[in-house]
Amino acid sequence: MNMNILITGAFGYLGGRIAKLLAQDPNVVVHLGTRNGDRRAPEWVGGGKVVAMDIASPGSLDDACGGTNAIVHLAAVNEIESAADPARAMEINGTGTLRLLEAAERNGVGRFIYLSTIHIYGSPLAGAITEGLLPRPSHPYAITHRVAEDFVLAAHDKRKMTGIVLRLSNGFGAPASPDMDRWTLVVNDLCRQAVTTERLVLKTPGLQKRDFITLEDTARAVAHMASLPPDRCGDGLFNLGGEYTVSILDMATLIAKRCESVLGFVPPIDRPEPVAEEEADDLDYRIDKIKDTGFSLTGNAEDEIDATLRFCALYLGNTEKS
Repeated sequence: MNMNILITGAFGYLGGRIAKLLAQDPNVVVHLGTRNGDRRAPEWVGGGKVVAMDIASPGSLDDACGGTNAIVHLAAVNEIESAADPARAMEINGTGTLRLLEAAERNGVGRFIYLSTIHIYGSPLAGAITEGLLPRPSHPYAITHRVAEDFVLAAHDKRKMTGIVLRLSNGFGAPASPDMDRWTLVVNDLCRQAVTTERLVLKTPGLQKRDFITLEDTARAVAHMASLPPDRCGDGLFNLGGEYTVSILDMATLIAKRCESVLGFVPPIDRPEPVAEEEADDLDYRIDKIKDTGFSLTGNAEDEIDATLRFCALYLGNTEKS
């Protein structure tokens, strides 16, 4: 029996990769939720389809949820737009998630997977971070994601459906489509810089540490949670990271190294010099809880970086090179 999965934000950076991986399962039919109902379904979607839906329109949400077994909810206002207009971020990220949950309940959807963010834990991110740590979000993007989390977990606790929240760290990898416009993320930005300017420019000394996870593992985790028996989903809350914590400078250095292999040159790294004795706090983003459900990491950081560099070379070219 096929599982019908609706992915909101399916043409976005994360959504595209998650949808593409889920569509490889012959037992899964993927429906691509988008505000632009005129978009054509990519060839890899198989028996799935494009579903026109608008988070602000409850009627369209009921239509989208009909016949759906599970929802993967990714549609949200990003961090830059959230900072510029916190009220709109609350409307889309918070209230929009509630509207979609209510439509899912009305239509008998059994599972709701919400992609949240590591940034709900606050700033700076440091030390050992488990799901038991009290969130203290300060940025509108993180605050509104925390609101959405609470709605999803409340539905889970009330047994309206199996609600799952994945607090994602820093996903990286090649987009599924050249239509993607998400170049503010640090790895994407550095790969773009390497191709278009043949330099890597950091705005800070790059000492701050982040947990990185490949998009391959991110998509695999969503697929894993979509099929996990309800009695193994626990309280529904899971950190999702790559157990790969490095500094921004270390990541830039790795990207420069991969440039030599993929593009044939090593771009210089420009950065402000750190002040005397400047250090960054250690970070240990713990994912024991999701691993206890049977999930394991298999993604390869170098492969994802290589694919991103090739994507940039193919679609962006050397437009900014002087």
